[in-house]
Amino acid sequence: MSEINQLILLAKYNQLMNQRQYAIAGKLSEVSLCQNKGVFFKSVLGTLNHILVGDIIWLKRFSAHPSSGKTLSYISKLNKPKSLDTILFKGFNELNTEREKIDTIIIKWANQLSMRDIKRCVSYSDMSGKPFNKPLASLINHLFLHQTHHRGQVTALLSQFGMDFGETDIIEIIDECEIE
Repeated sequence: MSEINQLILLAKYNQLMNQRQYAIAGKLSEVSLCQNKGVFFKSVLGTLNHILVGDIIWLKRFSAHPSSGKTLSYISKLNKPKSLDTILFKGFNELNTEREKIDTIIIKWANQLSMRDIKRCVSYSDMSGKPFNKPLASLINHLFLHQTHHRGQVTALLSQFGMDFGETDIIEIIDECEIE
């Protein structure tokens, strides 16, 4: 599988897991969604907001890459979150709508990337202003790993409410292949 196809697979997996997680989390009451469970971003809603904050921060950085400005134009127009614990949306439905929109953009963006694009570097500054230059492919992988990490936290929180998220393995969407 090419590196591009791997990134497209991760974008599709990301969308599927977000859809499933939001479907389960959406069954919680507003009180339960906001209940401080003592985790890093406090609650289910706080953690789901953090995942979106991370996506926006990284996608805004990627939108400055020559290959990505057009596809990520929606993201580039968004305000940069002030901190990693910013609550972008206090309402679950609004958060879900934005999540769906951004997941669709991520898939479209991954599908338009080329090998030449992902081998190029992205120059960016972290939240404290420290500058970096890193390969786009590695940073895209970081985007997806960050989401996976925090979705695991949300899954654990959902289990505390007696909700079973079910299967989370990417294996279910990997295509079968012919044995040579």
